[in-house]
Amino acid sequence: MIRIFHQRKKCIGCNACVEVNKSRWRISRLDGKSTLIEGIEKKGIYMATVFDDEWEANELAAKNCPVKIIRLEKIV
Repeated sequence: MIRIFHQRKKCIGCNACVEVNKSRWRISRLDGKSTLIEGIEKKGIYMATVFDDEWEANELAAKNCPVKIIRLEKIV
């Protein structure tokens, strides 16, 4: 399993994460920022736990993010 962390408040809405993984990311129509689908907010950080098969797509989303607000963590 993998945990994806997203600091949504710092998002600039560039759409880089959505372009590489439309099944996990979308741009909000309300504020133009990226949203982590199924992410649960706690203290300003959104977190989703997903299966290992999503690692590559979300790693690419994290690498493409110009403000580096996406972080992945493998759960052991």
